[in-house]
Amino acid sequence: MSVKNTILDVMKKEGTPLNAGRITEISGLDRKEVDKALKALKDEELIVSPKRCFWEPKK
Repeated sequence: MSVKNTILDVMKKEGTPLNAGRITEISGLDRKEVDKALKALKDEELIVSPKRCFWEPKK
């Protein structure tokens, strides 16, 4: 499973907006990988930010 898919799964399971640090804790992924994947997901418009530094899947 790719890093992006893992992050999306974590976000969907939690059901609340998450920051990169919390995603790192839950998924066990490296922080740099998470930051890179979040940027890619944002560019692909698959995630949105309801408040600064927190992300959730786009509905």
